Amino acid sequence: MKLPSQKRIYRDLDSGIISGVCAGVARYFDIDAVWVRAAAVAGLFIATPITLVAYVAAVILLPRLV
Repeated sequence: MKLPSQKRIYRDLDSGIISGVCAGVARYFDIDAVWVRAAAVAGLFIATPITLVAYVAAVILLPRLV
C-alpha cells in the first residue's frame, strides 16, 4: 500500500527576498514566486492591515526549509 505524499508548506529562505514566505507558498502551490509576490503587493494596497497581519503570522508560524 502506497502512502500519499505529504505536501508541507515552509518558508524558503534560499529563494526568498525578505523572509521566504512568498517563495515557500509558491513552492507549495508549484507556481512562480513572482505571482505570489505580486499578489502580496496587491494585497498591501487593497487590505493593508489584513495582509500585514497574515504575513507576520506566516513568518512566525511557518517552519524554515532547511
